[in-house]
Amino acid sequence: MIDLFTQHIAAYYSASITIAAGFILTLIGYIAARLLNIRFPRFPMVIAAIIVVVVLLALCDWHYTAYAQTVEPVFSHILGYATVALAIPLATIKFDQLPLKRLVGLFAFATIFGSVLPMSLAYGLNLAKPDILAFATRAVTTPIALNVAALTHAPLTLVSFIVIFSGLIGAILSPLILRNVDDERAAGFAMGLAAHAIGTAQAWQRSPIAGEYAAFGMAVNAVLTALWVIPVFS
Repeated sequence: MIDLFTQHIAAYYSASITIAAGFILTLIGYIAARLLNIRFPRFPMVIAAIIVVVVLLALCDWHYTAYAQTVEPVFSHILGYATVALAIPLATIKFDQLPLKRLVGLFAFATIFGSVLPMSLAYGLNLAKPDILAFATRAVTTPIALNVAALTHAPLTLVSFIVIFSGLIGAILSPLILRNVDDERAAGFAMGLAAHAIGTAQAWQRSPIAGEYAAFGMAVNAVLTALWVIPVFS
């Protein structure tokens, strides 16, 4: 009995140490990315953090699958709170000064186009129906996309990959595409719509105003997409 209890205690502390190591490694990646961003402000900080984490995993001889299984429960839990916290900057937006009629039309177009176009491409590639449905939430931030995917019976792994990959592409290309856009509100709004949470993080690098409007665009687009995708495809 004592030996069994000791084994349980050892396993508990071993798991805790592994989780702490994964968290610290990720935190080091974030800090290093912040420092690199000071030197190279146009390079997406999210991409820099990924590169640093990959290098650290290679140096520690820690396989990515084992690392992901260790930190995934922790960061999945935190991600939900972080996504909700993005609503805080919305309180500073002066909605009475926004062209609401134009925004309604833009949201309707972006919400439908952001789902229908990638789904059409997937259909053209003769993918299976569940895989096609995974593209319906391409422009939706990960926590909401996974919930929508569960209701529409789309593969969660593919949904996560599509959302994260499209966000990374948006973060990489946004400095180039939006380099001549002087209106920070428009730039942030575009990044939030096209590249959701990763684009919003990139928008905050650009300016606080861009970050606020990116959070606004991302949040509203996610809600609108969920409202029509779930009834249509579930």
